[in-house]
Amino acid sequence: MMRALLLSTLISVPGLALADRVLAIGGSVTEIVYELGEADRLVGRDSTSSYPPEALALPDVGYIRALSPEGVLSVNPDLVVSEAGAGPVEAVDLLRAAHVPFVEVPEGFTEAAVRAKIMGVAEALGVPDKGAVLADEVSADLADARDAVTGEPKRVLFLLTAAGGRFTAAGTGTSAEAIIELAGGVNALDSFEGYKEVSDEAIAEAMPDVVLMMDRAGDHAISDEDLFSHAAFVTTPAAKTGRVVRMDGSLLLGFGPRVGEAVRELADHLSETAS
Repeated sequence: MMRALLLSTLISVPGLALADRVLAIGGSVTEIVYELGEADRLVGRDSTSSYPPEALALPDVGYIRALSPEGVLSVNPDLVVSEAGAGPVEAVDLLRAAHVPFVEVPEGFTEAAVRAKIMGVAEALGVPDKGAVLADEVSADLADARDAVTGEPKRVLFLLTAAGGRFTAAGTGTSAEAIIELAGGVNALDSFEGYKEVSDEAIAEAMPDVVLMMDRAGDHAISDEDLFSHAAFVTTPAAKTGRVVRMDGSLLLGFGPRVGEAVRELADHLSETAS
């Protein structure tokens, strides 16, 4: 409620809709700006904004949850549009104290939430009509993707990280659970909320048919061989069939304009892994 009030208050500020130096914070927000045809107004992005590829040419002001006022102000924005959860709080408060309009758009993992996010960005940019058109297009694409889902639901375990053989997985109320369910799957871990480190025993007891991960490299990555030879997974149905799905994280969890594409791709993967 407070975020919605803040958004409506800031949009009513005279001249805000005419902002021509816009900083986008959050991958889905950046995607929405591009889909609205307003990318020429962007002067920067955060480090999670990697799509479309041309966004990478914009100055990177840092990670959405570790922003610094100096980094944000370095691109001299006259409007910041952000996903919910930008921080730290002290940095955002300093920006608002510096009279930089800072709009947080609502977050959520349903069709209605995606529409609200699109409309929040469009209204902040002063192009609500474009937002309504885009929201309708995204809703139609998502409906088509969901209608195409077939087959028996698979138990899917989403791993956020697998560093050093310690596994952080998705529970209830997460974007991972939401996209799994939209694609016709079932979240294999429903005994806790959010993302948390889980024990080997909890994973084994969850009996996932499929392991879902972001396609990433570095410390958070793990090979299929190492994954399925680990005690947590060795007895699971997923290990017996080698079922791993890796997808681009911004597509999979972004819940932006490409949500229909994400559902379609994940559903296809789950169907392909069916025995």
